[in-house]
Amino acid sequence: MSKSICNLNLSLQYLLLMITLLLLKVDSRTHPGDIRVLKDLKHGLHPESIAPGSCLSSWDFSVDPCDHIFSDRFTCGFRCDRFASGFFRVTEITLDPVGYSGLLSSTTWNLPYLQTLDVSDNSFYGSIPDSLSNLTRLRRLSLSMNLLSGKMPVSLVSLAHLEELYLDNNSLHGSIPSNFNSLVSLKRLEIQENILSGEFPDLGALKDLNYLDASDNQISGEVPSTLPVSLVELSMRNNNLRGKLPVNVGDLEFLQVLDLSHNKLSGPISSVLFDHPSLQQLTLSHNNFTFLQVPGTVGLTSKLIALDSSYNDLRGILPGFLCSMPKLSSLSLENNKFTGMIPSQYALKVAVPRSNSSSLERLLLGGNYLFGPIPSALMGLKPGSANVSLVDNCLYRCPDTFFFCQGGNQKSLVDCKKRFDTVIPWIRTTN
Repeated sequence: MSKSICNLNLSLQYLLLMITLLLLKVDSRTHPGDIRVLKDLKHGLHPESIAPGSCLSSWDFSVDPCDHIFSDRFTCGFRCDRFASGFFRVTEITLDPVGYSGLLSSTTWNLPYLQTLDVSDNSFYGSIPDSLSNLTRLRRLSLSMNLLSGKMPVSLVSLAHLEELYLDNNSLHGSIPSNFNSLVSLKRLEIQENILSGEFPDLGALKDLNYLDASDNQISGEVPSTLPVSLVELSMRNNNLRGKLPVNVGDLEFLQVLDLSHNKLSGPISSVLFDHPSLQQLTLSHNNFTFLQVPGTVGLTSKLIALDSSYNDLRGILPGFLCSMPKLSSLSLENNKFTGMIPSQYALKVAVPRSNSSSLERLLLGGNYLFGPIPSALMGLKPGSANVSLVDNCLYRCPDTFFFCQGGNQKSLVDCKKRFDTVIPWIRTTN
């Protein structure tokens, strides 16, 4: 009995070997369904938008696509991989940016093995089709820099393996779907430069999201307090955000870049941003912030390299703790309502190198109400040694012979006196 079983096993192994050898001898073929999608994609384009020498101009379906990839019949635009069925399947479509024009809905997108779809920097128009939800293995979807309109389709939430989503530089409108919180594999989301509106949804469940850019839209409400803790870069520049900064932004322990400029944010610039364990670049310009909170560490543990709080409503004297930040090399506080004299530590951080602290290579203080003499440490600076501007203040003598006084005059005595007369009552009420 055991001998018969042994012979049977040997026979089965031999049969499997023969089948494998036969499969290897069969000419490789692209799956018919994949060929159909590639054909629909090309035939759905306006013929005049298929430039000579472009990828799609070479697609010749008289031969098998995957058999002739990188030949003169199919020079570029897609990639194939062979699977156990013996068929080659299309796993990537990356079109060259030559201005292809057409509707993305011209095909069913029935490509079950596609992992990358990139048609960016072309002229596709119309809405984003729900049929993209058929791409269940998709990891990267880039529709950037086209002419797409309509709303962000909620059907994209079915792309459970999606890691990168680029919908930026189109004309998408409406709100950001709240069910995007289910795209748990997402690492990068770029939706900037559209016409998106409404409040930003809760995306706190996206534990792997490290890059989020929603700039240049019409998003309203407050800065969301439920942001993914994994974020490294966050930009919501040029929207309609209001209110104060959420205190729990300090919980984003990996955050390195934060840009909330060109909004309508107000109140204090929270001290947690100056005590943050990883934040390196902070841009809050063109808002309505009124003062900077002093951190408990007085800036000594700050990782900030660049701080831009220009064009706000910041008042009082220039805060000294900013010069205690060991890595700070770029500081812009121009066009606020700071008054008082320029602290000597500001000038020293520009002019006197230190072994344990970065020098200020950029110091912009123009457009305030600073008065008094120019700090002596700045007087010896030579043009090109640092980017410094003190124009449009109330300084006592700031002649054009100093490069940091060039490009604008000091304010008139009348304007300075008006500001000074309003500052004295403000100081009395705050003390």
